[in-house]
Amino acid sequence: MSEKKLVWYGFQQALPITCSYLFVSMAYGMTMEKAGFFWGWSLLTSLTVYTGAFQFLLVTFLSSGASILTIAMTALFMNSRQFFYGLTFVEDFKKMGKFYPYMVHTMTDETYAVNCAMLEKKDEKENDFLKDDKKRRRIMFYVALFSRISWMIGAVGGGVLGQLIPAQLTGIDFCMTALFLTIFIDQWKAAKHHFPALCGLFVGVLCLLCFGANRFMLPSLILVSGVLLIMEEKVKREEESL
Repeated sequence: MSEKKLVWYGFQQALPITCSYLFVSMAYGMTMEKAGFFWGWSLLTSLTVYTGAFQFLLVTFLSSGASILTIAMTALFMNSRQFFYGLTFVEDFKKMGKFYPYMVHTMTDETYAVNCAMLEKKDEKENDFLKDDKKRRRIMFYVALFSRISWMIGAVGGGVLGQLIPAQLTGIDFCMTALFLTIFIDQWKAAKHHFPALCGLFVGVLCLLCFGANRFMLPSLILVSGVLLIMEEKVKREEESL
């Protein structure tokens, strides 16, 4: 499979992400502009931070003059789930050599989901090339690259548009929720065994009720990871029998 085909396949896999990122990052750029930061600041934060939810919160921090410690600790707790995402692909990233730091930096909820979906599709005949781990890792890089570019373009574009036209931003961030649902349904259809998904849903709802909307993410990830580690061998055996 030629490099051009790998690039094209990576673009196709990243397309749902890029479409949502463009709209959400435009909303972010507009929000930054309304807070008094021109598009250059939107580009700078997107280059260095690259985490959508926290970038919106960062606007408030920058406007209020919050301390560096407050910003750093909030970023750590808000994005602690990325530690768990990284465990899944750390071996892949290590084998990517000089791209290792970039792949770690660009791992998001959406790219993680797409990468997992590609792992699920390895056994499908029409995706035989995904069985070649080297090619799959190249595609993972292009998914991360196209997703990152779309976010930066949207952030800059939103900042520029925010200077030119008045904008109503209410509800625009729902496209991220729609993207998560689309990816979840796609993985549900591709997966042979639904225990991980059902476990995640059950534990997530349980932790949401116990810890509240602002604190449920980290404990739910810890619990789900623990359950899946304990049940790993059983799940594998059941998948092989299907």
